[in-house]
Amino acid sequence: CQDAAAFTVRFGFDQATLTGEAQSTLQRLADCMKRAPARRVTVQGNCDERGTAQYNIALGNRRADAARKYLSDLGVGGTIDTVSFGKEKPVCRANSEDCWAKNRRDDFVIDR
Repeated sequence: CQDAAAFTVRFGFDQATLTGEAQSTLQRLADCMKRAPARRVTVQGNCDERGTAQYNIALGNRRADAARKYLSDLGVGGTIDTVSFGKEKPVCRANSEDCWAKNRRDDFVIDR
């Protein structure tokens, strides 16, 4: 529960729908949050480099909102904020599908 990076959620190309794997990851995060509540959770939506900046900000928002709603539906209390970084915070910079897949994600910041 201490390592927020363990709860990174991945998305398909041009998708903001939570996969079964993403739902499972969010369930684990919700379980941790119930055992050790946080003051605030920030869901950070990210995209790969393809698409315009404006499009990717909107897509990142949809991704972050999907995770926020799912956590809320699971009963996570406290404040859950969202932010979209679009394509501005890549974790990988190669021009390959493997790299792009790593950048299509939600990260979590947990303030206790």
